[in-house]
Amino acid sequence: MFDCIIVGAGPAGGTSAYHLAKQGRSVLVLEKEPLPRYKPCGGGVSPQVAQWFDFDFTPAISLKVNSVRFTWKMEDPVEVELKTPEPMWMVRRDVFDHFLVQQAQKQGAELRDNTEVTGIQFKSDHWQVNTADGPVTGRYLIAADGAKGPMAKWLGFKERKRRLAGALEAEVPAQVESGNPIHFEFGMVKNGYIWNFPKADGYSLGIGTFRGGEPQDMKALLAEYATLFGVDVKSSQQYGHPLCLWDGNQKLHTQNAVLAGEAACVVDPFTAEGIRPSIFSGMKAAEAINQALTGDRSALERYTQIINQEWGEDMAWAQRIAGVFYRVPGIGYKVGIKRPSATERMGKILCGELRYADVANRAIKRLTSSLIPGMGG
Repeated sequence: MFDCIIVGAGPAGGTSAYHLAKQGRSVLVLEKEPLPRYKPCGGGVSPQVAQWFDFDFTPAISLKVNSVRFTWKMEDPVEVELKTPEPMWMVRRDVFDHFLVQQAQKQGAELRDNTEVTGIQFKSDHWQVNTADGPVTGRYLIAADGAKGPMAKWLGFKERKRRLAGALEAEVPAQVESGNPIHFEFGMVKNGYIWNFPKADGYSLGIGTFRGGEPQDMKALLAEYATLFGVDVKSSQQYGHPLCLWDGNQKLHTQNAVLAGEAACVVDPFTAEGIRPSIFSGMKAAEAINQALTGDRSALERYTQIINQEWGEDMAWAQRIAGVFYRVPGIGYKVGIKRPSATERMGKILCGELRYADVANRAIKRLTSSLIPGMGG
């Protein structure tokens, strides 16, 4: 009987496993893929996550980047230096996720990868988790199996508040010069953006739409954008995947179980950043389950409150900004991106040094005033 079974070995699952195992809890991580496994993702990580761990992430970082370049329809560029103490981390998810789980294993967590969960049952005071290799039992469960995972549904979270978005990504080998910035392209795609995140040995190119709307030929747009960098994405494997964007406060706990990571719909609705919120939720899930194991009956309910307050309240601001920005992206680019102070602030948000709440009123006022003739911004 494990103290906790964690389903999914992404950033949320690895983080939960690390923090619980460090507290001396018996932890089992179940992952359906063999690790390390490829995961389509831009791979930008806020250096803020380092404060939640007591080990060095250097082996898991492909590149550190301290500038961001924006374009509008592949032209009208603006480049801004991230004036933050630590540059943005660029990671490959196969390396990063596996590294996190390995740190958990060093603390005593057990990993069973290549093991798919086929169902769950609650038995009086513990969970039985059925796998292709037979059943395992645990007093508590953390569902960290991502946007497409079945755990949330099995746990009874049928109607989660979430905005499903779509992304298409490709990894392209290339000669990447040092000092290469992160690239964001607005204007070519409606209700989203295209990105190019440099890695030590190539680019992670992707396109995402975050507000719905009419279908767009994402493959063609991504291929056109890639010509800016002299690379051909058509010759690379391309991966489409859903994103679970935050769409309002909701219950994230049930009988002896919690949702974490993308299963908890914590992805930023403006930038689609998912790794930092997943790690944050994994850390808070571990704290809650550790408290529950000591007999604190309200610990899991408090987990829901903490995520809704400490992450959700700021995501409400992100959602408001996204609602205005993606409705009028041309104006958004002019008043929200081309203005150096605005992009500096965005860099600080990406690096976890500013919250949306700190800048939202001003940003929304600028955007909306630019829509109304006669009002200055």
